Amino acid sequence: MVGRRKALLFSLCFFFLSLPCFSSLPSFQTLIPNSHSLPSASPISFQPESEPDSESLLGSEFESGSDSESSITLNLDHIDALSSNKTPQELFSSRLQRDSRRVKSIATLAAQIPGRNVTHAPRTGGFSSSVVSGLSQGSGEYFTRLGVGTPARYVYMVLDTGSDIVWLQCAPCRRCYSQSDPIFDPRKSKTYATIPCSSPHCRRLDSAGCNTRRKTCLYQVSYGDGSFTVGDFSTETLTFRRNRVKGVALGCGHDNEGLFVGAAGLLGLGKGKLSFPGQTGHRFNQKFSYCLVDRSASSKPSSVVFGNAAVSRIARFTPLLSNPKLDTFYYVELLGISVGGTRVPGVAASLFKLDQIGNGGVIIDSGTSVTRLIRPAYIAMRDAFRVGAKALKRAPDFSLFDTCFDLSNMNEVKVPTVVLHFRGADVSLPATNYLIPVDTNGKFCFAFAGTMGGLSIIGNIQQQGFRVVYDLASSRVGFAPGGCA
Repeated sequence: MVGRRKALLFSLCFFFLSLPCFSSLPSFQTLIPNSHSLPSASPISFQPESEPDSESLLGSEFESGSDSESSITLNLDHIDALSSNKTPQELFSSRLQRDSRRVKSIATLAAQIPGRNVTHAPRTGGFSSSVVSGLSQGSGEYFTRLGVGTPARYVYMVLDTGSDIVWLQCAPCRRCYSQSDPIFDPRKSKTYATIPCSSPHCRRLDSAGCNTRRKTCLYQVSYGDGSFTVGDFSTETLTFRRNRVKGVALGCGHDNEGLFVGAAGLLGLGKGKLSFPGQTGHRFNQKFSYCLVDRSASSKPSSVVFGNAAVSRIARFTPLLSNPKLDTFYYVELLGISVGGTRVPGVAASLFKLDQIGNGGVIIDSGTSVTRLIRPAYIAMRDAFRVGAKALKRAPDFSLFDTCFDLSNMNEVKVPTVVLHFRGADVSLPATNYLIPVDTNGKFCFAFAGTMGGLSIIGNIQQQGFRVVYDLASSRVGFAPGGCA
């Protein structure tokens, strides 16, 4: 009998210990409105010393080795830094417009079932009939500087976890948008090479295209806002500071049009095989991470790390999920959300479920700014936040935000806490990650939005200040608070 009681007591203790201890979650945290304002177009952080003499790099091809040898750290800047002629309000408005276009195109892509086909370009050349890859998401929000070709020509490239293809504008250009650096000319590079139509790289495109006259592979990436890039699918050497990575398959775009805001192209960091991590995972042990700073409160640059040093020891990890119909995005399992220290009853794990045919789910995305939640979950979360913030003075809605407050002339306010409960990882957001300024007059808005589609997206505003670790070798994503220090 005594043994039974001990067993029952042990079972009850184990049961209660295994539950998340939500009662211990704090209910409120402090926001200091005066220390956060709309960020302006801050100066670009890249320094001349990050562009070494190209000829001195010819014998320094990157190889995996120790942690220091197998890791590369690069500064990141927000795309607004290339738009210094705009006011903070204009920059923020443009960001929200880009965000809406991107979310729409991601949702459209996630709802499609990709097919494969072969398209042949005319024998006279040209690119109008080249391959459509099916990648229709936006162009990202953060960029870095890297070298292309041999000798290396340094350009700005957008980094985007929602895209797979690496591409940049190339001469000769039928149509090219304005970029900050001279357009890359592959004819001046010793390491540039086109890809044959029969190569594995060409076959990995969602749809394979071939110039029948030259028998070389062609690519086309179309974005949801009507932007596109078309050209030769090729291989080239990329230089990251003093580390060279040879044979990266990339698009050399001779016909490009759209809203790419001054960058030369895009470094796709998606989960697919043609992304930069997918191609070079063996060199960087299939690990990379980034940390995005709050640009209104920090002069430190954001950063991206490739290799063993990308993994933070204090990160809390959640498993990556696989979408059977689309391998580009990083899917995770969101179990629920707490507001003010209490689980929101209307936010159930079933609302975020990725089903067996690839519908629904939750992705982590560096190029989406504002987190989008499936609408029933958003409404429940928003209503809980409104109740917890009832002492704050409400303000009119702003753009996609329907919960705003007038915090003008306030030095300090208490706001309800927000915690995202992923499987295996509870992520407690700083107040600045969900209550953000939207003008210069003290209006702050709850930086979440609902979506009518089935896909939810964790955006970069909510990721600020965390080192987000993509450990693809272990199929997991981690979050380390204070990771930008």
